[in-house]
Amino acid sequence: MNKFVWTLCALLSIGISLQAQTFRKPDKSPMDMAYFPDHFAHDRKPGENAVIRVTYSRPVMNNRDIFGKLVPYGSVWRTGANESPEIKFYQDVILAGKPVKAGSYSLFTIPNEKEWTIILNSDLDYWGAFKYNPEHDVLRVPAKVGTLNESLEYFSIQFESTGDKSGVMRLGWDKTYGEVPFNY
Repeated sequence: MNKFVWTLCALLSIGISLQAQTFRKPDKSPMDMAYFPDHFAHDRKPGENAVIRVTYSRPVMNNRDIFGKLVPYGSVWRTGANESPEIKFYQDVILAGKPVKAGSYSLFTIPNEKEWTIILNSDLDYWGAFKYNPEHDVLRVPAKVGTLNESLEYFSIQFESTGDKSGVMRLGWDKTYGEVPFNY
């Protein structure tokens, strides 16, 4: 009987301690991924391998002025929220006319009114752009800037095919987007 009581007490204390565990609340800027070709598209060909993947966090506009205010012009931006985004090239590509070796890089942006600069940097796995070091830039390329017809509440990255072995990466938020072409 004594063994039964001790076993019951042990089980109850484990149950109570499991209920006491807490989980952190969801991020206000949820993590997302963008693939090229889009792995979630219904028209994706069977066996078609990814060329590019971007893992990033999606901040929300929340009635704020974004480019030029929240995201200042002429300054390095982490291109989203939370950790600096990671862009992975599964094969060598040509990004805006410049070669990029297969591998993983952090993705930064310098937004301006008429043109953005897209930056690939070899430093990975750190928060924001606080430790951004331009000496570790692998590539800097210009991105065309455009205006969206409708406002995007969440920052978004997406890819679009533009022809045989070519496409564009679009980064959009509010009514603004940047676009950079690539070939593979």
